[in-house]
Amino acid sequence: MRPLIAGNWKMHGTLAEATALARGVAAGPAAGADLLVCPPFPHLAAVSEALRGSHVALGAQDCHAAAKGAHTGDVSAPMLKDVGARFVILGHSERRADHGESDAVVKAKAEAALAEGLVPVVCVGESEAQRLAGEAEAVVAGQLAGSLPAGFAAAGGVVAYEPVWAIGTGRTPTEADIAAMHARIRAELERSFGEAGAALRILYGGSVKPGNAQAILALPHVDGALVGGASLKAEDFLGIAGAV
Repeated sequence: MRPLIAGNWKMHGTLAEATALARGVAAGPAAGADLLVCPPFPHLAAVSEALRGSHVALGAQDCHAAAKGAHTGDVSAPMLKDVGARFVILGHSERRADHGESDAVVKAKAEAALAEGLVPVVCVGESEAQRLAGEAEAVVAGQLAGSLPAGFAAAGGVVAYEPVWAIGTGRTPTEADIAAMHARIRAELERSFGEAGAALRILYGGSVKPGNAQAILALPHVDGALVGGASLKAEDFLGIAGAV
C-alpha cells in the first residue's frame, strides 16, 4: 500500500507561518508517499488555499461528534469538509489526556467524520507506566476495540500508533518494539474487519525525524508516519517523506 506521511502541526504557528509552511511542503517533490498536513483550526482555510492543486492533502486535528449545535469552541465535521479537509485526526493522546476523551467519545467523533466522507486518523498508544507493566499491547488493543466504528475499514480509515511517552520527547521505542506493536495492531484490525483490515494503513508517531525515518518506515506493518515537531519545517517533513 502507498505510505502516508502526516504532519500534525498542533497548536503552533501564525497565519503567515502556516501559509508559508504549506507552500513549502507543496513545493517539494511528490515522493513515494501520500502527504497530509493538519494545521490548527484558524488556519485551515488559508492552508487549503495554499495547497490548492497540489499533491498535499489537508486534514484537521479534531472534530465534534455532532454536526451542529450549541457546542461553544468546537468544530464539526461538515465545517471541516467545507474548508477542504479530507482527513481528521481523532483520539490523539493529548486530546485523551487534556480533554478526558474516552474511547467512546473518539468512536462517536469517528462516526461523525465518516458520515461527512472524511477519513479518520485514529490514534492509540500506551503510557510509559503501562509499557513498563507489560500492558502496552493490551491497552492498545482495547483502544482499537473501543474507538473504531463499524464503517472504519470500508472508508479506508487510518490508525496511528503513538506511544505517549515518545511524543515530543526525542525518545522512541526500539525497532523491535515498534514492529511488535504494529503486528498486534494489524492482527486486531484483521480480527475486526477481515480482509479489509489487512489493507488499512498503520502509521507510527512519536519523535519521528529525518534521521530515524528510514529505519522506522522499513519495518513490517509500518505504513507511514504521524509527525509532530518535525512537520513544522518543510525541509524536515519532506526529508521524512523522502525516506519512504
